Amino acid sequence: MRSGLSLSQQNAIRLGLVFVLFEILAALAVVFFLMLPMALRAASDLAGLIVLSAQTWSELPPETRPAFERELVAAHGLFLAAEKPAGAAATSKGGPYIRKFESELTRRAGMAVTLSSETRAGEIWHWVGIPSGGRLLWAGFSHDRVGPQPLLAGILTLATGLLLAGVAAWWLARRTVAPLERFDLAAAALGRGETPEMLPESGPRELAALAHRFNQLVIQVRDLLDARTTLLAGLSHDLRTPLARMRLALEMQERRPDPAWIARLDQDVEEMNTLVRDMLNLARGLGQEAATTVDLTALLNELAERAREMGTQVTVRAPLLQLQLAPAALRRVLDNFLTNAQRYAGKSGIELRVEANEGVCRIGVLDSGPGIPADQLEAVFRPFHRVESSRNPATGGTGLGLAIVRQLAQANGWRVWLENRPEGGLAAWISLPMVAG
Repeated sequence: MRSGLSLSQQNAIRLGLVFVLFEILAALAVVFFLMLPMALRAASDLAGLIVLSAQTWSELPPETRPAFERELVAAHGLFLAAEKPAGAAATSKGGPYIRKFESELTRRAGMAVTLSSETRAGEIWHWVGIPSGGRLLWAGFSHDRVGPQPLLAGILTLATGLLLAGVAAWWLARRTVAPLERFDLAAAALGRGETPEMLPESGPRELAALAHRFNQLVIQVRDLLDARTTLLAGLSHDLRTPLARMRLALEMQERRPDPAWIARLDQDVEEMNTLVRDMLNLARGLGQEAATTVDLTALLNELAERAREMGTQVTVRAPLLQLQLAPAALRRVLDNFLTNAQRYAGKSGIELRVEANEGVCRIGVLDSGPGIPADQLEAVFRPFHRVESSRNPATGGTGLGLAIVRQLAQANGWRVWLENRPEGGLAAWISLPMVAG
């Protein structure tokens, strides 16, 4: 498999590029539409202040000029000198602010003005000569007085934006990819036959839904593994008894031949065949049957009539109803419920009841028997689980009937459950969607 960038790295790069582009556009907008106009306006104001100060200085009486110079320094950081400082030299360096400053001075002074610079005590000073009162008056100011520096501000803004963009992209990518990495580890553990821990069903809706589906898959796989272990253990356990009886019957047949031993052998073989058949049906998953139109009332009356032939009192309470469903699967579920009711309720009455409401149809098999302990109502749907502890197939069955019922219901999108009736007895229910036939 070709190795490349991880999903986290790819997302970080994509997010970083988006953030960088946004920061560049934002920096350009701030520089050209806000900071540069402010810098140009500040350069124009400073040029106007220098020209006005030079004119004012020339018009003042000589004795008041020192006070005016001190006021300029204190209020505006601006120095006036009659002579150009010896260390000042013309400079070719300048940004938009300096160029605008020189342009404004030239316009206001009526002559070409060039900026000169010198260094004093490690500090840069700028000087300009302004014609005033028939002479050239020099005005100086510190480089710190220059004011806004849009290009520097843009560079700093862009650099900060790039750093924040990288951090934000990494954080968002990790936050998005971390659940997928947990999912990958859990899927790998599941593939090795291990049972991984449940994934947290939190975060973005799509990831939470994915975690929920994976957790459901883990539960199903775990149940399948448990069912496989139970099937093998239960089959080996339940086959041991008829095999022992068959061995005994063969030994007795050798010592004292009797047709009764042959009949017992045949009965044990049939018991083993029933057990193996039920186990294979459960292991195959029973498939999914095509839906057809079924007259529900007629089906229940047919099942009730067969039960009456065996001496059981059965009543049917159902409206006239035709539904689209899998007929063989429903017949098998109801037949299993009815057989269990006959086995445990004896000759007491059994009721087949249909309740249809809000698009859902519930079919119940209600008996008046002893019921089931509350802690066994769900456990009886597990393979080989019997409420009757003798493990005699004649009284307790193979323990696979309700497991097959649950699997049939799941294959067709139905729901089955048991509940004890308040007046005594057990109610076995199956709920299925009402799709009119």
